[in-house]
Amino acid sequence: MAKAGTQKPPGDAPSKPGQSGSKPRTAFQFLGPGLITGASDDDPSGIGTYSQAGAQFGYGMLWVALFTFPLMCAVQEISARIGRTTGRGLASNLRRHYSKWFTAPLIVALLTANILNIGADLGAMGASLKLLIGGPALLYDVLFAIICAGGMMVFSYKRYSSFLKWLTIVILAYVATAFVVKVPWTRALGATVQPTFTASKEYLAMLVAVLGTTISPYLFFWQASEEAEEVHGSQDDKALIRAPEQASEQFARIRLDTYIGMFASNAVAWFIILAAAVTLNAHGQTNIDSAQEAAQALRPLGGKLAFLLFAGGIIGSGMLGVPVLAGSAAYAAGEEMKQRVGIDFTPKRAPIFYLVVGAATLVGVAINFTPINPIKALVWSAVLNGIVSVPVMVAMMLMVRNEKVMGDLAKGGLLLSIVGWVATALIGAAVIGLFFTM
Repeated sequence: MAKAGTQKPPGDAPSKPGQSGSKPRTAFQFLGPGLITGASDDDPSGIGTYSQAGAQFGYGMLWVALFTFPLMCAVQEISARIGRTTGRGLASNLRRHYSKWFTAPLIVALLTANILNIGADLGAMGASLKLLIGGPALLYDVLFAIICAGGMMVFSYKRYSSFLKWLTIVILAYVATAFVVKVPWTRALGATVQPTFTASKEYLAMLVAVLGTTISPYLFFWQASEEAEEVHGSQDDKALIRAPEQASEQFARIRLDTYIGMFASNAVAWFIILAAAVTLNAHGQTNIDSAQEAAQALRPLGGKLAFLLFAGGIIGSGMLGVPVLAGSAAYAAGEEMKQRVGIDFTPKRAPIFYLVVGAATLVGVAINFTPINPIKALVWSAVLNGIVSVPVMVAMMLMVRNEKVMGDLAKGGLLLSIVGWVATALIGAAVIGLFFTM
């Protein structure tokens, strides 16, 4: 049994049914934290941002999805390496190596941003289901919240992560949407590889919004903690700092998993921008405030099938995004308070972890019962994400090269670190731009 105040050590007995020892993996099972993290980035609030980018600027934002791909790969691979090497989540490593005066405000800001994002996602899911079948959107918000939080409390990590992996398939709905409408592919591909800039405050604001939506701190915390869970749920794998002989194989797996996940994330973002550009922008509808509004606008422009795919995708992506948002908040808060964390633990054994999951989801759904404008909530969520991202990314770049954190494994990955620092500098510039455009 794991001691209170620590994460579960490798080989600990399962706390929930469905967990088993190490078995040969299929190709799909080889993928995990990276795929889930990448797919969860295309949550309903992200879909709304990408839809607005396509509606407002047409093909002019397609290049951003290609540009952010290597940046996301580097940052997420670094967070995964930290989690796998130390056997601890990102918040736990921050707490161990930095002052609480540095870490505590970041965790509070992360929790606040995640809760606002959860509220917006649940609201979009409820509104989308109402578009599809009618009925009370607020009731749907509550039901979705119960399903998302309840699943984490009932199922083991292996079973729940398997469910999330299969759920990533729903984001293909946005790829299908682009093929339902008529697309000038030569123009679209040209705009992707030949960036065009518009010297306007509105273009800069949208560029900052897309960058902030694509590279978000909750993704760092989630993937690092999931890598730690992978270690704790296996009888054969150990934290790499204790078993450096496993590093070559595990780093190769992390890289493949992360690159596939980030490719999926950016490809779907590209197709969402494209679909909005071909339909909404082409017909002069340049102002879309939410994902569900984009779905509704697609009905007369792209046809019923495009509408169904888009609206259904919002619900599916929310079922993936909300647990990741709530889970990353719970990992961060629990690790900061030196509490036991992990989906494999029952609520009785990890009360703080599940208390944060439940509270974050509850407050998120409650936002939809208030006069708070969900779009303004997302703006403030973006501001807080920006505030959190830069110092966390700086700390990650330092930790991954620090032998006190990574042992001898800190000596490798120089190119990865360079790209990570470039991503950090660009996000820092985006945060400055965010305040400028506000």
